[in-house]
Amino acid sequence: MSKEQGRKVIVSNRKARHDYTILDTYEAGIALMGTEVKSLREGRASLVDSFATVDDGEVWLRNLHIPEYTMGTWTNHTPRRTRKLLLHKGEILRLIGKTKESGLSLVPLSMYFKDGKVKVELALARGKKAYDKRQSLAKRDAQREIARAAGRAAKGRW
Repeated sequence: MSKEQGRKVIVSNRKARHDYTILDTYEAGIALMGTEVKSLREGRASLVDSFATVDDGEVWLRNLHIPEYTMGTWTNHTPRRTRKLLLHKGEILRLIGKTKESGLSLVPLSMYFKDGKVKVELALARGKKAYDKRQSLAKRDAQREIARAAGRAAKGRW
């Protein structure tokens, strides 16, 4: 049996990039049960309301929904249990300092398999206000219009 190589995305949290300004990202391992991994291999998970907290020098992922494994028995996991994230001590200390600092939170951006192990891309983020969201939408629309105009000019259709 060959070992799994590369990166295979399980689930991504696209809404997080809309609701938050991403300041820094971290890659963390996650402590899972066997039935959770089997459910993730089927591509079943949701990061919608999940967030991470730092408690007693450990980072915990909360509200991550991994549905029960359909072929599981009485040993199946609970779908929304709190899961421990595996980070280096220096990264945890940095996160403790940053989250206590000012209105920053830890938001998971994506979950993926990397060389056969489940990883979580965790972002240190600041929540956007409504006007910030409107600004980023207007900026994206302006960029799209510029690209369209450039494409029309390149084809000779003004």
